[in-house]
Amino acid sequence: MTDHFAGDSRTNHERMLAGDLYISDDPDIAKAQQRAVRLAARYLAAYAEDADTARPVVAELLGGVGAGAHIRPPLYVDYGTYITVGEDTFINYNLTALDVAPITIGRDCQIGPNVQLLTPTHPVEPEPRRDKLEAAKPITIGDNVWLGGGATVLAGVTIGENSVIGAGAVVTKDVPANVVAVGNPARVIRSIQASEKEAPWRPEGTTPSGGSASSPPRST
Repeated sequence: MTDHFAGDSRTNHERMLAGDLYISDDPDIAKAQQRAVRLAARYLAAYAEDADTARPVVAELLGGVGAGAHIRPPLYVDYGTYITVGEDTFINYNLTALDVAPITIGRDCQIGPNVQLLTPTHPVEPEPRRDKLEAAKPITIGDNVWLGGGATVLAGVTIGENSVIGAGAVVTKDVPANVVAVGNPARVIRSIQASEKEAPWRPEGTTPSGGSASSPPRST
């Protein structure tokens, strides 16, 4: 196996935090990941009893949770520490947020069920990939963004404020503010006018969380 880190005295955890290539065989990485698994399981169990009393658990798991934000478990993360969620954001069931690099979710966002936010990357070349090298790039979700159910956002992507990402879309590159983007790979299909920002556009009969318009209101 090639020594990819000759002359680099940093640990793999330090390389990961710097956004450089690393190998996930560091005891500090394993410890941090186990903490995340433990807290995510505690959050799921506590939420089943009472959503309000469960909030301190998710606040401990994540790097920051704004006032009024509501996250429905189960929640799957690598570390949790590198995720921040803005005020009054709603996250539906089964978010997978692999926060090897920072994931920033803005205020007043709507995150549908089964959304994936994936910061890790791997070499395309076969040899370094076989040697288990990986890295990560941050993901940033602007204020008042709606990610439809099943949307996937890949490493290094920024989505501008007020934009809507269609259900099942795969976002491979930055999306500007105030647009609707759909498809795989996601592409912008239209802009959102000022009046629509006040009353967000949605397909007839649906809600941002992916339910029907007759569904009971969510709790925040």
